[in-house]
Amino acid sequence: MALLGNLIARSLKLRKKFHLPVATPETYQKLTLRQLIDRGQYTSFGKHYGFASVMLTSKIDLVSAFREAVPVHTYDDIYNQWWHKCLEGEENVCWPGKVKYFALSSGTSEATSKHIPVTQDMIKSIKKVGFKQLYSMANYKIPGVAFEKGILMLGGTTSLFEKGEYYEGDMSGISARNMPKWMSSLLYKPGKKIAKRPKWEDRIRLIVENARNWDVGIVCGVPAWVQIVIERVIKHHNVASILDIWPNLSVYIHGGVSMEPYRESFKKLFGKKMTYIETYMASEGSFGFQARPGAGIKLVLNAGIFFEFIPFTAAYFDEDGDLKPKPDTLLIHEVKENVEYAVVLSTCSGAWRYLIGDVVKFTDAKEYEIAIVGRTRQFLSMCGEHLSVDNMNKAIDMVSKKMNIAIREFTVVGFMQGNRFAHNWYIGCDDKDVNVAKVTKLLDETLCSLNDDYEVERTSALTDVYVEMLPGYIFIDYLKAKGKYGAMNKFPRVLKGQQMKDWQNYVEGYKIAP
Repeated sequence: MALLGNLIARSLKLRKKFHLPVATPETYQKLTLRQLIDRGQYTSFGKHYGFASVMLTSKIDLVSAFREAVPVHTYDDIYNQWWHKCLEGEENVCWPGKVKYFALSSGTSEATSKHIPVTQDMIKSIKKVGFKQLYSMANYKIPGVAFEKGILMLGGTTSLFEKGEYYEGDMSGISARNMPKWMSSLLYKPGKKIAKRPKWEDRIRLIVENARNWDVGIVCGVPAWVQIVIERVIKHHNVASILDIWPNLSVYIHGGVSMEPYRESFKKLFGKKMTYIETYMASEGSFGFQARPGAGIKLVLNAGIFFEFIPFTAAYFDEDGDLKPKPDTLLIHEVKENVEYAVVLSTCSGAWRYLIGDVVKFTDAKEYEIAIVGRTRQFLSMCGEHLSVDNMNKAIDMVSKKMNIAIREFTVVGFMQGNRFAHNWYIGCDDKDVNVAKVTKLLDETLCSLNDDYEVERTSALTDVYVEMLPGYIFIDYLKAKGKYGAMNKFPRVLKGQQMKDWQNYVEGYKIAP
């Protein structure tokens, strides 16, 4: 393994000396769309929407012909009309062939998991993006020894659920099951035997027990679950720091949620300066990664994913975050920086003009680098305050830094208070004797400085902001009670409707428990 790691480290240094020719973002994306339509034209979806005609008329403007022919789909739209046929074993529905895998979305806002088709072409796409990310690590000052050590991936089980003619499970588990053999046998931790365990708690236990047997240089996973695992390793082996177990740990690759609320906690957890690299991976595929220090996530434009962007404004979305009919979309070369966009995908897994639910901002449009700032349905705007998840993450990060406390999780609900409105923040923190009034004041002041609409409404319709401090484990226990316990599940930042009621009832039950 040391020889392999040394070869990887040396190849990255060598690659950095070469400047490979690249096409423009527009060229990459138009070529990708042409390839997707060409492959999809003989499927049921392609025949229904006239892909053959789109290809014939595309000499003038392929993108316009495609937009005119195919409407934007939500998950319910495309599942009810098309994807359910794939689950029933039908071939050539939205992509050539029969779908062997379905990714179950981890789901922050829906009670039940979505079934997202994963084709062999998508698995190849994910591998391609993975290799591009590996090459990009030459831009970071990562000790060469890190590539000689193990890579701990805290994802879903690779023991997928067999459902007749197909398998279903977390995308992370599907990806791990299909990773290159040289990587799975030499670098991948916790290894195939542990990764096959279906129960997340069993995998955690075995990872903790075997931690001393590994020399881990890179950790990958969702922040909340990585924190839990590392804390348990430290406690089980009775050491002061994770570096006492893994002295060569130097890279943390994270995704799924913003790192901002967790950053102060992780500084204490690791106990040394780490290299943090963000990725953009979902049940629908792998879309990009942080290719250089201090930058946003760079989208990969030539790996079987065609991107469109809808301005996340009242012109295209209603107050619940639902898409209005016939929205206009922009391509990668048409976007502007610091404008919120909802992401629409067409992919080599048979997603066509699919509204994924993510909201992004371009931090550098020329480099096609983004920040994920929220979800189309994960925001608060009861009275025009337009509070985004990005605002929330930044405010929690500021509270954590200013008050020197470790915040593990948080969520927010909005409610009517008389004929006005109020927000209630639930913050998971294990530090004792936290000054709740000070937290509330700092949180509110920070949000006012970040968001002009929020500041205006705090003087009128939004009369009160409340904060409840809870032990961090309450959030994890709630996920477990909801069947969302595991490495790829995230706690929703905004709770509405029945989900809000369920959470409030759960918290009340905790308060009155003996």
